[in-house]
Amino acid sequence: MVSPATRENVLWGVVAGLSFLVLVQGYELLGDERVTVLVKAGVAVLVALVAGVTAHFVRPHVAPSNEQA
Repeated sequence: MVSPATRENVLWGVVAGLSFLVLVQGYELLGDERVTVLVKAGVAVLVALVAGVTAHFVRPHVAPSNEQA
């Protein structure tokens, strides 16, 4: 089974990747430029990986607000 910390890191990555895709969609709706699906997917995966790894390294330094320290 996957540990809760790993699950949280993966979810942060998913949120970041989907947020990037929402921003790209807004960029395309408001501007005249178009971005190919391959570039969108590649950058979204990269953003998700970076966010997940960052969440892994930052997590020990941030005290949870809903738990006692």
